[in-house]
Amino acid sequence: IKQKKRHMGDTKHFCPVSLKEHFVLHPGLQEHAAKYKENIYYFSTSEYRDKFLKNPEEYVAHNEPIQAPPLRVCLLGTHGAGKTTCARRVAEKLGIFHIQFEEYLQELILPKTRKKVGPQFDEEDDNKIPILSEELEDFSQTKTETEKSKQEEVLTDEEEAIKANLMDSKELPPEVLDNIVLDWWKKEPFRSTGFILDGFPRTVDEAKYLSERGLCPDVAVYIQVEDSDILDRLFPPRLKKWKDKRQKKKEYKMKLKDLKAKMRV
Repeated sequence: IKQKKRHMGDTKHFCPVSLKEHFVLHPGLQEHAAKYKENIYYFSTSEYRDKFLKNPEEYVAHNEPIQAPPLRVCLLGTHGAGKTTCARRVAEKLGIFHIQFEEYLQELILPKTRKKVGPQFDEEDDNKIPILSEELEDFSQTKTETEKSKQEEVLTDEEEAIKANLMDSKELPPEVLDNIVLDWWKKEPFRSTGFILDGFPRTVDEAKYLSERGLCPDVAVYIQVEDSDILDRLFPPRLKKWKDKRQKKKEYKMKLKDLKAKMRV
């Protein structure tokens, strides 16, 4: 017996309500199917099916085909794999946003911290050469304490969580991620332009968070690089920093020695 051909709706096997309200292609399920004007529509939940049936004209195409959501990409990989370099090139070529996750976190707390936080930035602060003159020591100490008190603004609980994540890689709570990640899927200009998210998710819990919120990327790319390649890429600049730090300390000791000799005279 020849089976009657099914005529699928405008969104095919994707949920039209998810597409209309969240601009996300969410696969529908057969158990949540409904028929409208001889076409069959599939929905991700029974609630969305009921919502569609109450006002179907809101979710179907009229004068032109329904617009598909833009490309959303998650780019993953270990530190030094070249994620940011690749992400910038892809974003430029496709005309979508490039979001570097850790850099975005830095920008959220930078107005209060006044400087970037994290182990790598603490090392840079340690490299600063102190003031040599003993005559300016008391003044310098007073000025430093005053500046420190001005810079140490009180952080909110959310900002403290972000700082702890950058300093010690502590997990960001879901409520904090809600205030950051949801906007990239649901608010403009990201919603209609698309993005490549560089360095997120970083852990299993963060991947579960995306799944639980229904924030599914269209593509997830993991850059796998040999350890030797990462070492070749990261070691030279680290070695240069170490040499520069050593040279600065040497110059400082020489200047301090000359200053003490002048003070004795």
